[in-house]
Amino acid sequence: MAILVDDSTHLAVQGLTGREGSFHGLRNKKYGTDLVAGVTPGKGGTDVEGVPIFDTVEEAVSEAGANCSMVFVPPRVAADAILEAHDAGISVIVAITEGIPTMDMART
Repeated sequence: MAILVDDSTHLAVQGLTGREGSFHGLRNKKYGTDLVAGVTPGKGGTDVEGVPIFDTVEEAVSEAGANCSMVFVPPRVAADAILEAHDAGISVIVAITEGIPTMDMART
């Protein structure tokens, strides 16, 4: 079995400023995960309990060293958020969003 998350994992949470993102992201931080960034377009430059927020995943990667992403965004933008993380070089992306449109799930 492959280990995808270890001591070298630096987590960004897409949607950290929202209810679900902050709940799960901060809980992961409490349990020892290296939460280095949140990503919420338009809220860059702020923070959530000391975790810096960036406007893009690319900024979270280049400025905070993120190499893993958890996605907590509405279904209508989930596919774009996942692809944004991939395009920024993130190789481990966790998304539990329900209700992603079927055609969005088929995008590559």
